[in-house]
Amino acid sequence: QVQLVESGGGLVQAGGSLRLSCAASGRTFGKYAMGWFRQAPGKEREFVAQINYSGTSTRYKDSLKGRFTISRDNVKNTAYLQMNSLKPEDTAVYYCAADPTYGLTTGWDYWGQGTQVTVSS
Repeated sequence: QVQLVESGGGLVQAGGSLRLSCAASGRTFGKYAMGWFRQAPGKEREFVAQINYSGTSTRYKDSLKGRFTISRDNVKNTAYLQMNSLKPEDTAVYYCAADPTYGLTTGWDYWGQGTQVTVSS
């Protein structure tokens, strides 16, 4: 089992950047695929990005390619989401997720509590 804690959210002006972190408990972080999702007010949660266990493979929501970058540090048991050129429509609660699989995945077993990102215009 793994516990996930997100941090790094906050208020930023349009065009700014934020880096979210997802700290994972446990000694098997390196065996999990990690993902980021977001949920805007009144909308369903949507996929943002994911990364495989070793960091060698990633996948993104098409509309976010080039602005968002997912990465991980298996020594620090942490996954990251670098968000650049932020827009007001990026405002949402951002969640990290983990799945005990080596490859990319469509099912997620563990979720964090979320961190709020607000982008002002």
